[in-house]
Amino acid sequence: MEKVDKLDRKIMAILSANARIAFKDVAEECGVSRAAVHQRVERLKEDGVITGSGFSVDPKAVGYKTCTYVGIILERGSMYKEVVKKLVDIPEIVECHFTTGPYTMLAKLYVRDNEQLMKLLNGTLQCIDGVVSTETLISLDQSIKRDVPIHFEEAE
Repeated sequence: MEKVDKLDRKIMAILSANARIAFKDVAEECGVSRAAVHQRVERLKEDGVITGSGFSVDPKAVGYKTCTYVGIILERGSMYKEVVKKLVDIPEIVECHFTTGPYTMLAKLYVRDNEQLMKLLNGTLQCIDGVVSTETLISLDQSIKRDVPIHFEEAE
């Protein structure tokens, strides 16, 4: 991966604030050509610096009223990759992390209601080979949601 320079950071900061902005407007703000912006964005995508684009859907608007974090304790940490292969098939899981601390893994999921949560925990998650136990934390409200800040004024 090539080094991310000041112009790359400025482009990412602009796009992070408004992903729908036209490249010609980004180019104007950066003082470069539209082609230069396009080439840099493509390179940043290829290098894995920019990992996605699109719309964010409010889970509540499509019927997923409960956001839950599930701490998962595995029999052995080395089972992580095998367990992930099973978790990836559960569409309600939107994030999963291999962690330090009291849990081997931490998963974020959205469910329609507590009944679906109970079925998912008892009938699916806790039945996966290697899962010793789970601890469920229900989110009552999301106070902050944002991407990491992109600073382009900093030294390269």
